[in-house]
Amino acid sequence: MKKTELLKKIAKLETINDQLISELESLDHLTRQLGFSEGIKSLKEAGIELLQDLDEEGQTG
Repeated sequence: MKKTELLKKIAKLETINDQLISELESLDHLTRQLGFSEGIKSLKEAGIELLQDLDEEGQTG
């Protein structure tokens, strides 16, 4: 692969990375506004706990 092709791929990946970071920051801010004290981290923990509770009750597929 030529250097110019690699540089184009790097630029594309940097753009994608920037977009993903922006989306994560936005989601983290939104979850904090909704009352999850640590944002995405708290949401993830709550989701895992909910799934475990449902699994214990035999309600998940």
